[in-house]
Amino acid sequence: MSLTLYFLRHGQTECSRNNSFCGSIDSELTPEGLEMAKAFADAYSSMDWTAIFCSPMQRTVLTAKPLCEAIKIEPQLRDGLKEINYGQWEGRTPEVISREYHDDYIRWSADPAWNAPTGGEMAVTIASRALQVIEEIKQNYTSGKVLVVAHKATIRIMLCSVLGIDVGRFRFRLGCPVASVSIVEFSSHGPLLKVLADRSHLDERLRNLPGT
Repeated sequence: MSLTLYFLRHGQTECSRNNSFCGSIDSELTPEGLEMAKAFADAYSSMDWTAIFCSPMQRTVLTAKPLCEAIKIEPQLRDGLKEINYGQWEGRTPEVISREYHDDYIRWSADPAWNAPTGGEMAVTIASRALQVIEEIKQNYTSGKVLVVAHKATIRIMLCSVLGIDVGRFRFRLGCPVASVSIVEFSSHGPLLKVLADRSHLDERLRNLPGT
């Protein structure tokens, strides 16, 4: 039996709805985001989960909560799963950032692996801390299904890292809308991407809400 990781992005927040940068801002879920969390739990609570790892931010903890309560598993919180710190860009839209921090935004857009948002984190830094969590999971659970609840950039960076995709391309190679699930199976042949950004557990209304 192989180890399978389910990467779940948190539900909708005001920042995701407004398409503004939200890394270190500890935002809560919107009412629709809470609905997304419940929809995930309803669809996945019958599965035999081995463990749940979660970023300690409110939006991820609240997303994991309905499933954790349904299956009686405590989430294991890890700082390594936090979202990228966007520094001075926090809470602002790309349009504003492009105007007020134009040169930094151009450099970051070209290669976020080695260029950070103004006062923020590079993607290689996120890759280093997040992969420590993945390695911890792989060492402690050789098989079974493990849920990893995290954030848009962090999930895409983790996926790029384990699948051998240039981390600097994370923004343009993999989709990760709110409340989406991506599945990677680890076997003797290495990691295999089974599912990317699935949202079939959400009804049509929730899938079509505005935001990232």
